[in-house]
Amino acid sequence: MADTFRLTLAQLNPTVGDLAGNAAKARKAWEEGKAAGADLVALTEMFITGYNLQDLIRKPSFQAAAIAEIEALAEYCADGPALAIGGPWVEGAELFNAYHVLKGGKIASSVLKHHLPNNDVFDEVRVFDSGPLGGPYSVGNTRIGSPICEDAWYPDVAETLAETGAEFLLVPNGSPYSRGKHDTRLNLMVARVVETGLPLIYLNMFGGQDDQVFDGASFALNPGGGLAVQMPFLEEAIAHVDLERGQDGWRIAEGQKAPRPDDWEMEYRVMVVALRDYMAKTGFTKVLLGLSGGIDSALVAAIAADALGAENVRCVMLPSEYTSQGSLDDAKDLAERLGCTYDFVPITETRDAVTSTLAPLFADRKADLTEENVQSRIRGLLLMALSNKFGEMLLTTGNKSEVAVGYATIYGDMAGGYNPIKDLYKTRVFETCRWRNANHRDWMKGPGGEVIPVAIIDKPPSAELRADQKDSDSLPDYPELDKILEILVENEGSVGDCVAAGIDEAVARKVEHLVYISEYKRFQAAPGARLSRKAFWLDRRYPIANRWREPK
Repeated sequence: MADTFRLTLAQLNPTVGDLAGNAAKARKAWEEGKAAGADLVALTEMFITGYNLQDLIRKPSFQAAAIAEIEALAEYCADGPALAIGGPWVEGAELFNAYHVLKGGKIASSVLKHHLPNNDVFDEVRVFDSGPLGGPYSVGNTRIGSPICEDAWYPDVAETLAETGAEFLLVPNGSPYSRGKHDTRLNLMVARVVETGLPLIYLNMFGGQDDQVFDGASFALNPGGGLAVQMPFLEEAIAHVDLERGQDGWRIAEGQKAPRPDDWEMEYRVMVVALRDYMAKTGFTKVLLGLSGGIDSALVAAIAADALGAENVRCVMLPSEYTSQGSLDDAKDLAERLGCTYDFVPITETRDAVTSTLAPLFADRKADLTEENVQSRIRGLLLMALSNKFGEMLLTTGNKSEVAVGYATIYGDMAGGYNPIKDLYKTRVFETCRWRNANHRDWMKGPGGEVIPVAIIDKPPSAELRADQKDSDSLPDYPELDKILEILVENEGSVGDCVAAGIDEAVARKVEHLVYISEYKRFQAAPGARLSRKAFWLDRRYPIANRWREPK
């Protein structure tokens, strides 16, 4: 029996639906593995189709095309190492999330996912059938067990594989980023290693898909839980991992250990990757955004410059008479520091024309929120006109605090195709701006240094839709608001939990009410980078018409 085994791990970025493109990436990885003398080249869960697929995978023609692409890959990879790749599998009326092992010009083995996730962004129970608990597959004289993603979160699949002769575990994943997720993965995989006594290789996908970012960060553990290999976080990578057989079984040779970014860098890079890949995978190359002189649009501009390059970012200042001189100066300063295109488009004449048009109908009514929203919607109209004319995707800039309580104008500042900071609370917006000013990395396409003027970070937040307006006129101060939202949204807590945390009951009830009545706005909002396990979209699905309120 062989005493060594070389495994090539391909931590790559597939595109949902691009079967030919994903197959080309697989072939290139296989060629690298072949040149390196690999016994097996491994790709991630559902790699041939991309992931997360939602209902696309239910289309029979798509299933057939994906399986045909895998069969063609098997023929291409007949002379060389085996190739393991995720993709669908159909048996009769059943559809499975499978991991296919290709060798000898055919699909030699197919592992069928047993545990189907039905939480967070996943509802695989609705689209896939559960496969049986199975045994290992062979590559040469080596028997390998492959729990597919969720299968490794429970002990039964790994234990069954160990009991039926698996010599090490290779876990293919499509696991998206959320705060604290890497530690959760690591702890669970250590548990599987301790339970089975087998080495384990955790191979995760990389790349952005709609709101989700798969953060890579693949790793390998030896019996006892020691870390042997750590692949890079948030980038594509290929690693050749060597296993050696000794008296105590297989052990993974010590390999590269990529540094782990701190939490602020991870989160910022997730937002950059999310925007970059959303643009690339939807066919856009340039963006524009309304630059108000405030902190939210400043951060979005910085993220866009880092994702796409400043030459691909248009910043548009659309002032009214309520726009302060400070905001005018700060917006221009920011655009110049980043190196973005800066356009100045006053809205006063357009607003006056709309006001005049509506005057006969509004004659007996006082000015109110309606007139404020007209300004925001004029800005949305003008920005969308620029988007149409120049083929640039419009970015929205509302933070999670505002999105949660509806402090945004639908068809106004909510207009746009993507929102990089949609899952970032206001208090985190401030800290993220400070982090970006103090840090620059080689993966950032924007300039280094203090790109966000301190004046923007320090000024009191304001929508500037009326004289002397401040956000605190309508909402609790952001530290208090975010504390309430952390309880109500992130923890699914109650008004009573807010009161127990020292929040005034009337304030907590007001925020609870705003969260519920704003659901219709979120239903129509642009997608944005998922950072938490309670992001507004797939993570948290609430009815729009809803009269539930916490009982007094």
